[in-house]
Amino acid sequence: MEWKRLISNKRLGQEERHVERHDDRSEFKRDYDRLIFSAPFRRMQNKTQVFPLPGSVFVHNRLTHSLEVASVGMSLGNDVARALCDSHPELRNTLLEEIGTIVSAACLAHDMGNPPFGHSGEKAIQTFFSEGEGMSLRRHTSATFWDDVTHFEGNANAFRLLTHQFKGRRAGGFVLTYSMLASIVKYPFASSLAGEHGKFGFFSSEQAGFERIADELGILRLSAPGEPLRYVRHPLVYLVEAADDICYEIMDIEDAHKLRLLSFEETSYLLLGFFNEDTRAHILQRIGDEGITDDNEKVAYMRSCVIGLLERECAGIFIRHEVDILNGTFAGSLIKHASEKVREAYDICKKISKRKIYNSKPVLDVELSGYKIMETLMGHMTRAVVTPDRFYSQQLIGRVSSQYHIDAPDLETRLMAVIDYISGMTDIYALDVYQKIMGVALPIV
Repeated sequence: MEWKRLISNKRLGQEERHVERHDDRSEFKRDYDRLIFSAPFRRMQNKTQVFPLPGSVFVHNRLTHSLEVASVGMSLGNDVARALCDSHPELRNTLLEEIGTIVSAACLAHDMGNPPFGHSGEKAIQTFFSEGEGMSLRRHTSATFWDDVTHFEGNANAFRLLTHQFKGRRAGGFVLTYSMLASIVKYPFASSLAGEHGKFGFFSSEQAGFERIADELGILRLSAPGEPLRYVRHPLVYLVEAADDICYEIMDIEDAHKLRLLSFEETSYLLLGFFNEDTRAHILQRIGDEGITDDNEKVAYMRSCVIGLLERECAGIFIRHEVDILNGTFAGSLIKHASEKVREAYDICKKISKRKIYNSKPVLDVELSGYKIMETLMGHMTRAVVTPDRFYSQQLIGRVSSQYHIDAPDLETRLMAVIDYISGMTDIYALDVYQKIMGVALPIV
């Protein structure tokens, strides 16, 4: 693959017309601004990241997580752009210098397709069709559609949200640049290739859009004609993934400390484990010199040191493996290619997180409640679009926003409209709708 072709400011939905601009913002900065001012982005403030939405202690939600990922992504992209321009002087004064903005915008968007209640919400949609009430619909739908819904995935849903033509919205969804859209597709293949990990990059309804983007940018195609679509990743996906990996692992540990799931001793052990003995002593000396006595502030300082280390490590790995990445032969994430000490420390964090954080009672309680809420909403709304002429069905359909194709003539489009509607809800709104349709809460006027 070639950098000059991979970085394009062509917009999906505006290929045939030039739009005159009256300010100095780059097209990639316009992507960033469109995303951060959008309603789906704002809704992430009420979507679970890991822990229950805040009570007396504020922890991360999808919005704050995405903003932090975008910050790290900007640093990664800028560092990589500078290094690439140093090694390839012909790339100076080209769009490649804007990699930081592209990656940052993609980081803002990377979780926008996630449904309420995080992973539990994804599983509720998947299993509604694979092992629940929706199983009966298999004989009424195509094989490609069935692969899509039984593997429902937030990454693929983000690409749909950003590119699908919803009713009453502009052609091409958000009308974002090709390079930014390609940078969010972490799994660039069809749902039929999802396999045991259950991940894929785009629904069949958006496959043609991704194919157009990938072919325009010169992303290497791995599938032969007639086979399920499969490409290698756009190189910037590795930077978006690294920013996400860095933030969710390290910030979840800080949140766990705030919620007292991890002691200060456990937390400092995990964070300082990324450094050699001399650097650990230097960090502790700086904490003392700056007069930091609050444990939460000490953790925040250590966390910032770890994020800085991981950002530099990942940027360096990307540059060292540039040829492999452009050839489509680089395997795994950037983190997995880190130095032995960094990789071991990161793996210990993951192990402790799984045992003490992701399987903690507060997290499991949200997942259990969220699953039941999502399962119930899927059941009621799916029955409504399967039998739309019934009175109760019409009542339910009538409360769905006009942007969704809930009244389309074909069943698959109506079912996807249900998924669009429910996956776009916030946790709080999903709970509110659940309570109303179950008759356990009445609207207060």
